[in-house]
Amino acid sequence: MEPYRSLALLAGTLALVFALVALSTDFWIVAIGPGFSIHVGLWLQGRLAEAASIHVTQSFSILAALNGLMSVGLLVLSYIPSLSAPGRGPQISAIQAFVAALFMLVAMAVYTSYHWGLQHPQIQYFFSWSFYLGWVSVPLWLIAGSLGLVAHSRAPRPGYDQV
Repeated sequence: MEPYRSLALLAGTLALVFALVALSTDFWIVAIGPGFSIHVGLWLQGRLAEAASIHVTQSFSILAALNGLMSVGLLVLSYIPSLSAPGRGPQISAIQAFVAALFMLVAMAVYTSYHWGLQHPQIQYFFSWSFYLGWVSVPLWLIAGSLGLVAHSRAPRPGYDQV
């Protein structure tokens, strides 16, 4: 149980850090044109900030980060027997990690589909590193959830005498 729980904690922490860095930086898209270069993130101001896809991406990314934080927190608490439900910490943490992955998947898919077709004859648009960190957090949360389920299934079960 211990190596799986530790690896789940590592994957969940990495996913959470990647998601928080992606949320807080403004290198989601880079636009390069004749004589200028600009980069933008999720927290736009002006006319672009009113697009529904930006609000969906912001909301689901925040929900993913909150669920990821709960997942990591529950895994940390599962190391302290007096603070966690016996044998349930990794299981609940795994569920939270899967929910975080789902929320981030929705956020990233909406953002990608909205910005995929950006075209201008003199401007080239590229997804940048903050965008990719958001995508990398999805499989990391799936790995954390899977490892949490394995840790839960391999945990010693209390016998009748311990109930």
